Amino acid sequence: MQKAPNERVCPRQGLFPALLATLRPMQWIKNFFIFGPLLFSRLLTNQATDLRVLAGFVLFCLASSGVYVLNDLMDLEADRLHPTKRFRPIAAGQISRGMALTLSVVLLLAAAAGAVALGTVFALLVLCYIGLNISYSLGLKQVVIIDVMMIGAGFVIRVLAGAAIIPVSPSHWLVLCTILLSVFLGFTKRRAELTLLQDKAVEHRKVLTSYSAIFLDQMVSVVTAATLMCYILYTVDPRTVETVAGGSRGLVLTVPLVMYAIFRYLYLVYRLEEGGSPTKALVEDRMMIVSIVLWAVLCAVVIYFPQYFKGWFSPEGLNG
Repeated sequence: MQKAPNERVCPRQGLFPALLATLRPMQWIKNFFIFGPLLFSRLLTNQATDLRVLAGFVLFCLASSGVYVLNDLMDLEADRLHPTKRFRPIAAGQISRGMALTLSVVLLLAAAAGAVALGTVFALLVLCYIGLNISYSLGLKQVVIIDVMMIGAGFVIRVLAGAAIIPVSPSHWLVLCTILLSVFLGFTKRRAELTLLQDKAVEHRKVLTSYSAIFLDQMVSVVTAATLMCYILYTVDPRTVETVAGGSRGLVLTVPLVMYAIFRYLYLVYRLEEGGSPTKALVEDRMMIVSIVLWAVLCAVVIYFPQYFKGWFSPEGLNG
């Protein structure tokens, strides 16, 4: 087949760079959800706990990379039709199928074996994560709505795993916020794919035949409102105030940052037509990076220095 004049050509690269690209290290940012329970449990200053959670993060990176390699193998033909995914090393033929399969098996076995050292519950959650993603790759990704909810389940498993390592009982609010946020990212990703691929959307992902821009816009609107409301309720919940914020209501101050981050992401999806890769949008957009960093810093200050925020936003303060 003759190459189109403006068609991008995949640059040849050495074996090691190709293998590294196949692991998708940029996607490891999703595994930072495992640190959520550590931050909100007020155990961030415990060095032993920090090291355990860091080890769990590394193991989830191994597991997620193993799953990504396996998924690239299963989606090989579809990826070759995608305008950007066709440049991935496996789709571009830079890594053989046999080598890719071996790499995936080694990564998954290493993650499962290492997880045992961090506890039975954590190991079971890692196995659930692997099984969930394999099921997704084998067919659940073709089931409308379920495909997005499966993505959300992966984030919830990360949060539960982070709580199991410490160990602490995960807050139902934290789990709910994680579910809604991940489903929000899933639906916006589908919306961006429809916009990017247009007539070729079905060739790349069959489930997109069941979606439409109008339907996805409605889903995004519902989940956006639910995510914001859930987070707001979390910050003012009496249990959060007492056990997380040390008796202060300072976490309310983080609400505007969360609102901005979500609205900024919607701007990237709808105005700039980005969002096909949520991770890329999160790490390349400066305003997103600033808002997320400020949110994390402000959460840490409120949680670990609650004395400076006690009395704020209280009925007594309003009446005074």
